[in-house]
Amino acid sequence: MSLQVNSASAATKSKQKYSFNKLQKRLRRNVGKAIEDFAMIEDGDKVMVCLSGGKDSYTMLDVLMYLQRIAPISFEIVAVNLDQKQPGFPEHILPGYLDSLSVDYKIVEEDTYSIVKDKIPEGKTTCSLCSRLRRGILYRTATELGATKIALGHHRDDMLETLFLNMFHGGKLKSMPPKLVSDDGKHVVIRPLAYCNEADIEKYASAVEFPIIPCNLCGSQENLQRQNIKMMLQDWNKRFPGRIESMFRAMQNVTPSHLADSKLYDFKTIKASGKPEPEGDIAFDTPEFKDENRSVQPAQSINIVNLTE
Repeated sequence: MSLQVNSASAATKSKQKYSFNKLQKRLRRNVGKAIEDFAMIEDGDKVMVCLSGGKDSYTMLDVLMYLQRIAPISFEIVAVNLDQKQPGFPEHILPGYLDSLSVDYKIVEEDTYSIVKDKIPEGKTTCSLCSRLRRGILYRTATELGATKIALGHHRDDMLETLFLNMFHGGKLKSMPPKLVSDDGKHVVIRPLAYCNEADIEKYASAVEFPIIPCNLCGSQENLQRQNIKMMLQDWNKRFPGRIESMFRAMQNVTPSHLADSKLYDFKTIKASGKPEPEGDIAFDTPEFKDENRSVQPAQSINIVNLTE
């Protein structure tokens, strides 16, 4: 009986290790592909990795440190955490964790918590002011450190949620871009997790046992519109597997002539040419939709790093 139990236990551990290796390779491949597709990191860059203490930024730092070791280019990493002086914030956790990694880091202490609580009435959304204050401090820190890139831990699901938030509540077709110039025009902001889904990140963070630090400032605001969007997308994902992947592909496959923004596409000059138009009016054609229940193919291998070994 003991032999059978030990055998079953060994088989379970082997299966868990195999699953973890697949998950780790998928995350590394997706980050590497995003870096390649959007030229996020170049030779000689100093990347300031913004570390919040949450699962996303921990995963981003973990994968970037791996890519730093094997990439054909040379770049520096400096992890930065903004201690916003939230009550009960465990100040010792991040320094202890970062010391164990032997990574260069800086803890910035700024009491934005008191400012937000003073300016925003109880029960109102704090995210807007909090993010503005945090952004300004991080830009200043990037300048002080001589960082050429600022890496944020937003993932694919964050980008889709932002797209729907802007459509539903802002009347804009806009999301989080994988790469952009900062508000002050002095920095390039990148999102290396742009191709990674939140479910994979959650599984990875749990398996690796990152020392997660909850945010007491905004984590309790359950009625935020973003939470509603997140629940909507999660429901769709359960009922229609593949729909999330299809929507994200749509963000990468835009046809301006088939939207309605006259600033983006010059509709006024349209004239009949007498020639077939590949992007012409196909409104009366039967649309070709992919079966949402079909499995989605994984991302292809990339050139910047070979992760197939």
